[in-house]
Amino acid sequence: MLWKNRVLTKLIEMKLEKNKIYSGDCINVMKEFPTDSIACCITDPPYNYEFIGHKWDDSEVKRRTDRVQDKNNKTMVKNIPYGSGLAGGVRNKRWYERNRKNDLDYMKWCQLWTDELFRVCKAGAPVAVFNSNRSIAHVQIALENSGFYTRDLLVYRRNSGIPRGLNLEKKLEKMGNPDSKNWKGWHSAFRNEWEAIVLVQKPLMNNYWNTLQTTNVGIFKTVNEDGSFQSNILENLSKKDKSENYKHCTVKPLGLIKKLVDTLVPPHKDNIVFDPFAGSGTTLVAASELGFNYIGIEIEDNYIPIIEERIEKSRLEKQMNPTLF
Repeated sequence: MLWKNRVLTKLIEMKLEKNKIYSGDCINVMKEFPTDSIACCITDPPYNYEFIGHKWDDSEVKRRTDRVQDKNNKTMVKNIPYGSGLAGGVRNKRWYERNRKNDLDYMKWCQLWTDELFRVCKAGAPVAVFNSNRSIAHVQIALENSGFYTRDLLVYRRNSGIPRGLNLEKKLEKMGNPDSKNWKGWHSAFRNEWEAIVLVQKPLMNNYWNTLQTTNVGIFKTVNEDGSFQSNILENLSKKDKSENYKHCTVKPLGLIKKLVDTLVPPHKDNIVFDPFAGSGTTLVAASELGFNYIGIEIEDNYIPIIEERIEKSRLEKQMNPTLF
């Protein structure tokens, strides 16, 4: 009871408003949040290849989108910043050194926000962070350095794309190499059809039951409606409805995020679901539809009206058709 009173007092003192989207850099905004106030964080931060050399804002998104719309432009700008040095170039010593420096810079940046995230999370609070299979380890290390304990690495199996990278046979054909046919089927990369979700948890208060009684979090719902036990591979949740076609290039399917919220957050009126990189607001919409309070932070002001529109639309649909939620 004393712990709950202390948290309530801090919520009032710091004027942390529930069901609100805060505008700004999450590293700075979170510093104004009270300690031990967040029940769960589900977030999709800029990936490592989005981070390098560019500010991840609306103008950058537009620049990449415009390049993709040019059919003659083969640059995979959604995943690799054009001109960053990661998209191509000679694999010499300098190239690898530049990439390693980028990894280190990214981990340092991650720990700036994971440090604040650790402080604002309640004991036992789960944190699920999306990232690419190439850079998820960097995020995990930052989370662990901040004090979180790793619980699992979830696999989000999504619609598969085409292989990206060098097709050696085609390359040699263009070069006029007579041995090109001998290298049929040899490529420089695999076809990618999954994203990683690192699942960490703020340390418990002695054990799961004590933590749950004190902070209302700490345990997961892992039995599905059909009685099966949920694995750490999340699939058949990747199809997006046309209504989810928002002006943001990394929108996650609402069904996927609702599954995570439903799994990670025990129902309780005091539990707040948080997303420090709100983007198009899918985590906040999912929390709202499942009856949880939410808080989001978004650095790009142009996205906030999108989030507010989605939440309001969802609220009205829930009023009209409550049996669908």
